[in-house]
Amino acid sequence: MTQLDRRTTLAGAAVVAFDPMTSQWLTSFPENTGAVPSPPLDGELVTDGASLTEAATDYGHLVHRRPRAVLRPGSVSDVVAVVRFANEHGLTVAVRGQGHSTFGQAQADCGIVIDSRTLATIHEIAPDRAVVDAGVQWLDLVRAALDVGVAPPVTTDYLGLSVGGTLCVGGIGGASQHFGLLVDNTFELEVVTGDGRLVTCSADHERELFEAVLGGLGQFAVIVRATVRLVPAPAMARVYTLTYPQVTDLTAAQRTALADGRFDYLEGQLVPTDDDGFAFVLEGGAWFTSAPPDDDALLAGLAPSGVDVADLPYFEWLNRIYETVEQIEALRLPGPWLNVLVPNAATDDVVSELLTTLTPADAGGVALLYPTTRSLITRPQVMVPEGPVFFLLALLRAVSPPDDAEAERLIAENDVLYAKVRAVGGTNYPVNALRLTPADWRTHYGERWPAVQSAKERYDPRRVLTPGQGVFEDVNRAPGTP
Repeated sequence: MTQLDRRTTLAGAAVVAFDPMTSQWLTSFPENTGAVPSPPLDGELVTDGASLTEAATDYGHLVHRRPRAVLRPGSVSDVVAVVRFANEHGLTVAVRGQGHSTFGQAQADCGIVIDSRTLATIHEIAPDRAVVDAGVQWLDLVRAALDVGVAPPVTTDYLGLSVGGTLCVGGIGGASQHFGLLVDNTFELEVVTGDGRLVTCSADHERELFEAVLGGLGQFAVIVRATVRLVPAPAMARVYTLTYPQVTDLTAAQRTALADGRFDYLEGQLVPTDDDGFAFVLEGGAWFTSAPPDDDALLAGLAPSGVDVADLPYFEWLNRIYETVEQIEALRLPGPWLNVLVPNAATDDVVSELLTTLTPADAGGVALLYPTTRSLITRPQVMVPEGPVFFLLALLRAVSPPDDAEAERLIAENDVLYAKVRAVGGTNYPVNALRLTPADWRTHYGERWPAVQSAKERYDPRRVLTPGQGVFEDVNRAPGTP
């Protein structure tokens, strides 16, 4: 988007004022009222129906909280101006990148949604790092980085996510066994705190803020720019698809592969079968540029019942599900997802019990199960189970055809399964359709809760930011809102 010469627009007419009593944006400045001038902007503040409807929708299609305005920033200064304005007038603010939250987390009921897609510049690509705006898609960064022979060490399976949105939750992938999460591979952030300050933070400067924001669910600051790690990229991926008859056979093979780090990429899936059950698949990737990997060495001791091996260009592998996700998104199906992190010792029991009732229809999409090394998860806001290894269990459900009652049933099942995972020491990886209360979040953070609460009071004392996560009690409802 081009800059709009310091003006704010509403369906073709300039927004000139805001009425705090009704939380309405105005196209004329009424006399003898409490209306206040709207902030001058480089981008645009819009209140047309299409923009508000989009901002009240996400990938989950389960929650729809309509804002009063959408900011399409033309500069970082716009984000500062709007956050400060929100502080002054009792408004809430959320940031929406590519809209891939699942339960209204990036929505702001009667507030302002910042559409970060207009902050999407790749500023620098160096041999070991990239500097990018928060609205950049990982897909665009990966393409640009591969052009000079480098790539992020970890990627999520779907590359159509924004950098800022991913860094708010963590960023887990099949290479996390070697490199941790994407937040563990972030060197520096530029953020706008909840009280409207523009701050550059890193492990060496404003460290408390840096660690609060990475994996911080948007509660403390708006990420506007990030410096992330890059590593030398291979040319090719050899992908091993190993099939197992029982889930415990799969997890045993995954533990063997994790222990010696033989694969560059390690994941697993529960794949529906024709007899209404599941096959259990280990997906392992080995990168190479010239000499291909040693198949016998990589498969030693894994004892699969079926083996498939395929070579493909590295970018093709990283971007393998993009088109599929885009097609699913176009269908606007309810997506009551569940992502939980389960302690290694409890994983077999939790998943085996789940499989006594789970059907392919209940899974309704993709079901993932794979291990990660806990010692590589270094950001304190990302809550992971105790023990050297934990498993991600992800039920990436899609209700087809759309059915509100079925979606509600699956959300209730999510709540039940999450309670069982919590009881054995597990946590939630916060891309979920879960009905979490502030009390649930206190339980999630455990001993860290006082630090989380302190960071909120320090960086977002008026509780302006990201109300859709439901982490804190709602004490900032604007006058005139329901």
